[in-house]
Amino acid sequence: MKINYQEYDFTKREWFLYIFQGILLCVVVNHLFYQSAYVFLFMIPVPFLLLRVRKRERINKRRKELGFQFKNALNSLSVSLRAGYSIENGLVEAEKDMRKWNGERSEIVQELSYMNRQIKMSIPVEDLLTDLGVRSDVEDIKNFASVFAIARRMGGNMAEIVQDAADQIQEKAEVERSIETAIAAKKFEQTIMAVMPCGIIFYMQMTSPGFFDQVYGTVFGMLFMTMCLALYA
Repeated sequence: MKINYQEYDFTKREWFLYIFQGILLCVVVNHLFYQSAYVFLFMIPVPFLLLRVRKRERINKRRKELGFQFKNALNSLSVSLRAGYSIENGLVEAEKDMRKWNGERSEIVQELSYMNRQIKMSIPVEDLLTDLGVRSDVEDIKNFASVFAIARRMGGNMAEIVQDAADQIQEKAEVERSIETAIAAKKFEQTIMAVMPCGIIFYMQMTSPGFFDQVYGTVFGMLFMTMCLALYA
C-alpha cells in the first residue's frame, strides 16, 4: 500500500497529548491575560488548531526521516551494484539491509517492499522512484529519480551514479546539521526571551495581588491585554 506523505494519522497517545497541550495552553493564556471563564470558552478551537500545527510538524519530520533513510538505502544499493547485482536485485538486498538497520515499520522498508513487489509485476524502477519522489515531496528523492531515469535511458555506470547521489545527499545533510548546531544557541535564547514576558506577569500576580485588577474584568483591560497578547504572539 502506498504511503501518503502529505497526511498523518495520530495515534491515540498523540491525540491525548496534543489535546492536553492545547487545553493547558488555553488555561495558561486565560490565567495570565484575562482570568475570565467567558474568554476561556472562546478558546475552545485552540486545541484543534494546535492539532493541525502538530500534524504538519509530524509530516515534515517523517519526510525528513525518509530522506535520511533513502540515503542509507542508496549506499546499500551502490554496494550491491558494485558486487555485480542488477538494479532489481540490488533493491531486494537494500530492503534486507534496511530491515536490519531501520526496523520493519520504517518508511524506507515499506517503500522498498512496495517497489520490489511492483518490479515483479514488470513496473519500471524509474517509474517507481518518480512516484516516490512525487508522493514524498522530498527534494533529494525527486532529484535522484530524475537522474536515474535519464541514466537508465541513456546508459551509464549505475553504481557510480547511485554512489554519487548518496554522497551528495550525505554532504547536504552534514551542512544542514552544521547550520542547526550553529543556530541552536540562538534558538535557546529566543525561547528564553519568549517566556520572559509571561514569567513577569505571573511573578507580579504572585507577589503583588491586585496589581492587574484594572485590566482584568473590564472591557478596556481585555482589549489592552488582547493587544499585548497579539504583539507577544
